[in-house]
Amino acid sequence: MPVDVKQIGEKVEKESALLLKIKKEIGTIIIGQDYLIERLMMGLLCNNHILIEGVPGLAKTLTVTTMARTINADFQRIQFTPDLLPADLIGTLIYNPKTGDFTTKKGPIFNNIILADEINRAPAKVQSALLEAMQERQVTIGDETHPLSDPFMVLATQNPIEQEGTYPLPEAQVDRFMLKLKVIYPTKEEELQILKARAKTLVKDEINAIIQPKDLLRLRALVDEIYMDEKIEEYIVNIIQATRTPKDYNLDIEDLILYGASPRATIYLTMASKAYALLQGRAYVAPHDIKSIGMDVLRHRVIVSYEAEAEGQTSEDIIKKIFDTVEVP
Repeated sequence: MPVDVKQIGEKVEKESALLLKIKKEIGTIIIGQDYLIERLMMGLLCNNHILIEGVPGLAKTLTVTTMARTINADFQRIQFTPDLLPADLIGTLIYNPKTGDFTTKKGPIFNNIILADEINRAPAKVQSALLEAMQERQVTIGDETHPLSDPFMVLATQNPIEQEGTYPLPEAQVDRFMLKLKVIYPTKEEELQILKARAKTLVKDEINAIIQPKDLLRLRALVDEIYMDEKIEEYIVNIIQATRTPKDYNLDIEDLILYGASPRATIYLTMASKAYALLQGRAYVAPHDIKSIGMDVLRHRVIVSYEAEAEGQTSEDIIKKIFDTVEVP
């Protein structure tokens, strides 16, 4: 059945105005951080989770909170600490001595948007409980399984400094996040705007809900409709294959890669490319869409070898070489 790109384009044009309105509303509170806002919206459109890395004070928490309010979703911030228990996250059974029954007390995981602040400060059991909920979209308390809310999105932050007392996420667990973002400092002009807007003892953050959670279902269905040519699909597969067998693509970096990207990377790169195209107001995926978001999908999935570390090569350096070398359709 042939794809009607024109018809998809009409839908995209209609929904683009709504997405732009969301972005504009977030912009009334958040100054700059276009990269972060756009990627968070991609996570919403793809129904997936995002890991955010950045130094303190870059408005990571404020951005996530503001976005949750624009979609009128239930939002819960959980501060991860070394003494946090899995029950503090997913809930537990409470015994009633009068009746002899157990009642379920649900934890904060039962919300639409979860901000897992400083996820690397919690021990492995808590991280595993969260990541299992992310993967299965359900949790088991006692002998009962409870489905999580829809939409359900985990936005985890981690601090690249002060690594004392932290429990770094294992690579296999980090792989469950669709994107890993690196938030940078604002520009001089943006920082001047931040100074004028927020250097006050009382700041009122008033924001309007633009859409309801149910509207996300319609937007996600549109993401799936975004047209992707077979050549673009092959381009995505070539990029992922190049992380595993670089010699096949004339790349002399085999000694620098310990493990390449998994098939999950292929799926997420495809989904993220479609969501990015929609946010740009297009009904089709172009090669530069893949290049634009490729680093965010792959930076935590390409594991470098000891040789690469000795040479000062990061996964980002290797991914850049792959994108520069693999032939663009």
